[in-house]
Amino acid sequence: MVNEKEGRLHLGLAMWANPDWRGTLYGPHAPMNESLADYATAFSAVEGNTTFYSGAPKAETVAAWATLAPREFRFCFKLPSRLTHERRLDGIESEFEAFVAQLSPLGERLGPIMVQLPRNFGGDELDKLARLLERWPKGVGCAVEPRDPAMFAKGEVEKEFNQLLITHGADRVMLDVRALFSTPADAAPSLAKAQSEKPKRPLHVISTANAPIVRFIGHADMQRNADYFTPWVERLNLWINQGKTPFLFVHTPDNKAAPWLARQCYQRILDASSNPSEWPAPAAFPGERQNALF
Repeated sequence: MVNEKEGRLHLGLAMWANPDWRGTLYGPHAPMNESLADYATAFSAVEGNTTFYSGAPKAETVAAWATLAPREFRFCFKLPSRLTHERRLDGIESEFEAFVAQLSPLGERLGPIMVQLPRNFGGDELDKLARLLERWPKGVGCAVEPRDPAMFAKGEVEKEFNQLLITHGADRVMLDVRALFSTPADAAPSLAKAQSEKPKRPLHVISTANAPIVRFIGHADMQRNADYFTPWVERLNLWINQGKTPFLFVHTPDNKAAPWLARQCYQRILDASSNPSEWPAPAAFPGERQNALF
């Protein structure tokens, strides 16, 4: 989703291989190991959560992804949990450099690498984050997602954290879980697991660099999602008009409805744009196009 004159919006989901999307986002019998090309016709970015758990894929796999995604597509992978949670960013230099090198076949398709910090990574460990940012390779974007309560308390720790990101041109990942936690977990079958996995933290809206990342974690109730997404329509358009390149990654509790929610969010951003005619229309999903043939 690109607006060349004002800026650029990258829209995506948490993954591209999800069998629950067969028959809608994908054809009814689409093999998941071949779904990236179809995904990239509907979305312009993906939140690469798999690397958080299993590290970087083999170089030949990464090279294959680069051939399947268009030039404007962006892969936003997470730094492996081995480096962020087990090692807590301490002494990870060689492994970090190897991780970035393994992703290098993506070339310009490599979006910001996300550093998800542990839930208890507070002010006393910011020096380790500072050392990582100091050696961050030029030309590779960086976005950091805080989880520690001190980084949401509007005190000295949060100020120091934000200033560290600003100094090094790194973005703060904004995790918006307001819709997800707007009802008790028993309000819908899929909520309990999602609420147990996501931290309930306040939403602090701030762009510390040029590519703000919003992770919007929706509810099973689509009207709730619409209500909680409303402020983002104006904010995302503001960043785009400022020449920034925001990323919007949309989730739902079990992610079954995430493609449709993402498309609805994009349509609202487009409708509120000062130049809507310059935006591409929301793309029909490959599965929908295929169904229309019958």
